[in-house]
Amino acid sequence: MPLTAKGPLKRSTRTLWTLLAVVLPIALGAVILYAQAERTLERSSLETAEEAIRQFDLMLDNTDIAARALLPRVGEDCDATRQLALRDQVTRRPFVRSTNLVWRNSNYCSSLLGSYAVPLDPRDYVDGRLWLMDGNPITPNTALLVYRWSEGERAALATIDGYHLTNALRLISRFADLQLQVGAHWLSSDGQVHDGAAPQAAVASQHLTSARYPYSVSAGFAEGDVWRHMKSQYPALFSLLVFLGVATGVLAHWLQKRSASPSQELRRALDAQEFIAYFQPVVRGDNLQWAGIEVLMRWQHPKEGLVRPDLFIPFAEHSGLIVPMTRSLMQQTRQALAPHARYFSDGFHIGINITASHCHDLQLLDDCREFLAAFAPGKVILVLELTERELIKPTAITQQLFAALHELGVMIAIDDFGTGHSSLAYLRQFNVDYLKIDQSFVAMIGADALSLHILDSIIQLSAKLDLGIVAEGIETTEQRDYLTAQGVDFLQGYLFGRPMPSSEFVAVLARH
Repeated sequence: MPLTAKGPLKRSTRTLWTLLAVVLPIALGAVILYAQAERTLERSSLETAEEAIRQFDLMLDNTDIAARALLPRVGEDCDATRQLALRDQVTRRPFVRSTNLVWRNSNYCSSLLGSYAVPLDPRDYVDGRLWLMDGNPITPNTALLVYRWSEGERAALATIDGYHLTNALRLISRFADLQLQVGAHWLSSDGQVHDGAAPQAAVASQHLTSARYPYSVSAGFAEGDVWRHMKSQYPALFSLLVFLGVATGVLAHWLQKRSASPSQELRRALDAQEFIAYFQPVVRGDNLQWAGIEVLMRWQHPKEGLVRPDLFIPFAEHSGLIVPMTRSLMQQTRQALAPHARYFSDGFHIGINITASHCHDLQLLDDCREFLAAFAPGKVILVLELTERELIKPTAITQQLFAALHELGVMIAIDDFGTGHSSLAYLRQFNVDYLKIDQSFVAMIGADALSLHILDSIIQLSAKLDLGIVAEGIETTEQRDYLTAQGVDFLQGYLFGRPMPSSEFVAVLARH
């Protein structure tokens, strides 16, 4: 519908709004995707750290079993039997590279070297249990994780090779940075042991501590990994964002090119005579013969095509243009039907909708007088149908207007009775001749008992007040038969004829 609520915009302003319409959906979508990527990396980092804890705990479980099994042998001579027992634990326990026996802080028996005394300092071990070493005399510059289990002066050691540690750091997460922290030393995924605390990751940093052994792990992602993740994981969504942004920009540009003022566009259409009359037959309830028509307004827009009245009539009423539009409709109707009035039966009803705006002055009386003058006396009866979208206030002018209309022979009907502002006061104040039953009540025939009771009450009310009654929206024979049985005077709906332009109506009228 070519109506908007804004005023006309400058070209630069339209361009700015178009660019904003393109950029804003893309920017907003990118922010949402960025937040989603951050949450994904946070979850991935946490899962990586949790999996690292599980794997390192599993490795240390094996060293713990080996050390506990060897502790009773501490203090015995490091003979061939003892060395065989040490090597047996290395063979049987996964991840265990070597085992050692320590007596009074002296490592005197090794599974690798046999009897080989080396002094040890228990303070090198975190909580007396773990020591992350940067190699030993046998394998210098190679990380080792030593597990110590002690009772008094006895201690047993079990060592995990750095190969297993770094391999775990690499395999647990192919994307996140993962480090193992033991005391004042930490191990990176390249197998190097560093002093101090592991650096905190720039993105999605996680730090978890083992509940069973004195170590911790740090996980996270490098700066820029959020964008790299979005680029690799969301290419289709990025394409969709760009498409939506461009589509929004095109739509915004198109909307801004449309006429910005509803009243201005309606005035243009009125001057161009784009508002045309359509006629829908009304039949008698007793014999189903044509008794008249209702004149309906349609907008034949040059670009939009035929526009429904519910899309422009509210604008017309709000802007006050409904009065000249109705006057034009009456002129079209008079010009189209007067030459063919010979086909009418005497007293042919012609119904035209009016609103509260028509009741503010007496110009409507002149329009009706001019309309009736085009037909032979008694040939047509003009029926003004009061729509209920706006409340009609009974002022002195409205009272004078309706009295003069009745003297002229114009009849008054309340359209869509029971659905809008109308009340019993309307029936007293405006000397109404007809009630028109809204199609929403007619549609409930055979379907809704409550609406049917309302329908019956309206019919009974019209009979008691000696008012004519017209039923709208009849589409089925069941509805027709029910209403004729209730003595409804006039019937209107698709069952008897759809609204049609004047040329088609005249042709149908001649045949009818």
